Amino acid sequence: MNAKTSPNVQHKGERQATFTRFDECSKQDAEIILENYTQFAQEIPTRVLDHLRLLDGDFGGFNVDRLQHSLQTATRALRDGRDEEYVVCALLHDIGDTLGTYDHGGLAAAILKPFISEANHWMLQNHPIFQGYYYFEHLGGNKDAREKFADHPHYEHTKEFVELYDMPAFDANYDSLPLEHFEPLVRRVMSKHVDVAG
Repeated sequence: MNAKTSPNVQHKGERQATFTRFDECSKQDAEIILENYTQFAQEIPTRVLDHLRLLDGDFGGFNVDRLQHSLQTATRALRDGRDEEYVVCALLHDIGDTLGTYDHGGLAAAILKPFISEANHWMLQNHPIFQGYYYFEHLGGNKDAREKFADHPHYEHTKEFVELYDMPAFDANYDSLPLEHFEPLVRRVMSKHVDVAG
């Protein structure tokens, strides 16, 4: 998407708010902003998919790039009969790698929070520490760090996600579905209305 077609670029002649301080915002200003906000919000799935594509070719030392890992995780979940919301979470669980290097799970959870269940949100937010069960000890860490969440209601849900879908998804020979297969799912899951007033 270039600057000419991007929904957040103001074009000459389009209505704009007139205030210079938010406490001077009029009803007309607010309506103009809401109109633009609504259009911009509808493009969230496109922006998310574009950002996911940034993981293509980013290996980070792994034997598959981060996009292939994401596709493989989602494909495994889909083939296992998981619902669309869960599959989209599987697809986007590592989308935060590029901008949230120190908390990629938190970034993925923040992006999807308005569209997913509390259980899946918690799963996304905390999956990195659950994945650590398989490698933290090799880096001098505590492989059982996830046990601090042992009594949490979403502990088993997150443990299962990592064990079944995230942990084994580094197989260069796995026949993952292409991103295009998942695009309609992403668009459906991320099409729920979000209350502007929050």
